[in-house]
Amino acid sequence: MFSLFRQQVDSSDLLRSKLYDQDSFYDTFISDLNRAESEIIIESPFISKSRMVGLLPVIRRASDRGIYIVVNTRHPQEHDERNSVIAQAAIEQLQDIGVAVLYTGRLHRKVAIVDRQILWEGSLNILSQSMSCEIMRRTNSIDLAKSMLRFTQLDRFLQPKKGTILGIR
Repeated sequence: MFSLFRQQVDSSDLLRSKLYDQDSFYDTFISDLNRAESEIIIESPFISKSRMVGLLPVIRRASDRGIYIVVNTRHPQEHDERNSVIAQAAIEQLQDIGVAVLYTGRLHRKVAIVDRQILWEGSLNILSQSMSCEIMRRTNSIDLAKSMLRFTQLDRFLQPKKGTILGIR
């Protein structure tokens, strides 16, 4: 066991993690979204029209199943004029299907957490990647997912799980 963000975590979770690149990431990520049972959190600083064409239907189906979805991204004003318009349109589409959209200034993290158990982290901009060489690590670990939620302070925006007392995670 080792301490990660001042919390004890089973190091074997990292040993069982798997690496993906820009070619192998999306198939597995979309499978995770399709299997989500309660919650999806995505941190992606950039949003592109071409990537949203493929992901929006998947996100819509998850939302239609009652999955609580949070997207944390940069404010559209942080982009150049062309990309600002694209990001704003995509954000409006996400909000129209019930996605909670958060803004973090100068955001550069690329993270996704599914059901507080599957943690994706790496260099790939989930909502915009197109022609770059990237890496993402997928770890199936409740402890590491919780650590990331606390570290990024995204746990403040999550709904309490059924059967929990409000404020205790």
